[in-house]
Amino acid sequence: MRLNGMQRRLAIQMIASGVLMKSVAPRLAWADDTVDAATFGVKGDGATNDRVALQKAIDASVGKTLVIGGRCRIDASGVELRSGSRVRFRPGASIKLLWHDTPFYQIIRIWDVNDVVLEGAMLDGSKELNAAPAKRHEEGYGMGISVAGSANVTIRSATTIGCWGDGVYIANSYRPSATAPDGIRLVDHRAVGCRRQGVSIISGRDITIERGVWEDIGGTAPSAGLDIEPNSNRDVLENIRVVDPVTRRCKIGILVFLAQLPGPRAKNVDIRISGHRDENSADNAFSVSGLDTKGWIVKGRVESRGPTWVNSRLASVENVDYDKRGPAVVVTDLRLVR
Repeated sequence: MRLNGMQRRLAIQMIASGVLMKSVAPRLAWADDTVDAATFGVKGDGATNDRVALQKAIDASVGKTLVIGGRCRIDASGVELRSGSRVRFRPGASIKLLWHDTPFYQIIRIWDVNDVVLEGAMLDGSKELNAAPAKRHEEGYGMGISVAGSANVTIRSATTIGCWGDGVYIANSYRPSATAPDGIRLVDHRAVGCRRQGVSIISGRDITIERGVWEDIGGTAPSAGLDIEPNSNRDVLENIRVVDPVTRRCKIGILVFLAQLPGPRAKNVDIRISGHRDENSADNAFSVSGLDTKGWIVKGRVESRGPTWVNSRLASVENVDYDKRGPAVVVTDLRLVR
């Protein structure tokens, strides 16, 4: 449809007022804010190393929506999202690692940035192609998505398979400031066949995980669907909400391990899990352990509301290695299915 001068002025006014008719907006090229990754030379042919082209596309599309299509292959250096990145995968699109020999990688890094949206990512760590030296086989630091020190991040409908470590890893910034991630939302994530965890939360504030499905996690300790495990006293676990997660055939369904958290900074732990369904965990459906406060202040609450555990062992709050002066551990309305 061609617009005359008066119609064009009217369309601009309607855009400004937020009432542009749907029949007009899609036909205005200057109103389109999507960018196709192929524009930057991304082949998506299942063979070409697209990493450099993908990074160029990410850098050039900040403030717009970058659309990724095809079967992209990249090396283990991974790609980094920027503040303001919006990245969407077309149905069937994927990023898969090429042959590599390192247990350390991040397919997508979201480090020290703000206001990021990632939608529909399909990420394959190519576990079967990893030729890491035998002495490093027990290490599990190959991540699908790594979030560090970032704020206001939404990840929707991501699938991470065959990662050497975790599907998604959330932690403090690696800069000296050790800024905690804040406002992280992970919705409809699925992890399959990762060696260490489906998801790890090391530190963060206002983290919400909704409808995660983590299955067949195993290969190196602790092999949990979800592992909430601080690395030091600098980490925080504030307002962590996990809604309707499903764990299947993991060694541990959900693990909360607090051994490294006590220290000079007083800590208040706030973790609430609702509607957890576990199926066939080898060791525990839900385990809270490892805490010795050593006289430091670690308070708060770890709660699982309304879990259903199918052919699973009971929750495990280990009396021998969990300091009862620490956060209260509460399981309510448990349903066991044998």
